[in-house]
Amino acid sequence: MQLPIEQFALLCCGFFVVAALYSSVGFGGGSSYLALLTLFLGSFFAIRSIALICNLVVVSGSTYLYFKNGHAKLKDFLPFIITSIPLAFLGASFRLKENIFFIILGISLILSATFLVLQTFNWAKSVPETKKYPGYLSYFLGAGIGFLSGLVGIGGGIFLAPILNHLRWDKAIKIAALASFFILVNSVSGLMGLVTSDSLFLPWLETLCLGIAVLLGGQLGIRISLKRLSANGIKRVTALLVLIVGIRVLLVNGFGVL
Repeated sequence: MQLPIEQFALLCCGFFVVAALYSSVGFGGGSSYLALLTLFLGSFFAIRSIALICNLVVVSGSTYLYFKNGHAKLKDFLPFIITSIPLAFLGASFRLKENIFFIILGISLILSATFLVLQTFNWAKSVPETKKYPGYLSYFLGAGIGFLSGLVGIGGGIFLAPILNHLRWDKAIKIAALASFFILVNSVSGLMGLVTSDSLFLPWLETLCLGIAVLLGGQLGIRISLKRLSANGIKRVTALLVLIVGIRVLLVNGFGVL
């Protein structure tokens, strides 16, 4: 990845901001890393690889804090993880044609933006209690979202969290903890899938710089509360940006319309 220094500096700043915003609301930022990288890179191998690495860096800190503070219990998360790990690995191991990858990526970004906005609505405000669902639902959701996350290079939490909030699966804090852990394990599994399919492409110097940017941004977002913009405001602004880039990726990179 050979970018002019000013463009690369802009990309690093963008990654820092994305990591700070997403970590403050419980996500890793994978969808926005993909969105930013498609503006600067043409190699979808590099796009998937870098996004997964940066996702992994951000959610590692978030997951640690959730478990440390008692918001996460492994036994409650296992049904989602058992099916998501192999399916994320399988999705990442697919060597897609470039235009097919960008079509899937564009659609995924548009869906990400939609789900991110949906999560800003408190569907359970009038009925705050949680609901019980058949055990197979957790396995099914884990498998489907895990496969998609592996295909495009995101952790999948941005899809899982709003679905579970809408279903009132559990308390919001526990869903956020699950989403963070879900992103973590799927990012690791996705990376392993890229390695085995010989699709992992990491320009090491640039990846290191972007990794440091998201590490600093993620730690900042986790530890401070943003006072001028609510969590819902952050999600809506981010969703708008992801939606715009998703439409561009779908039309330009996927279908070659423009």
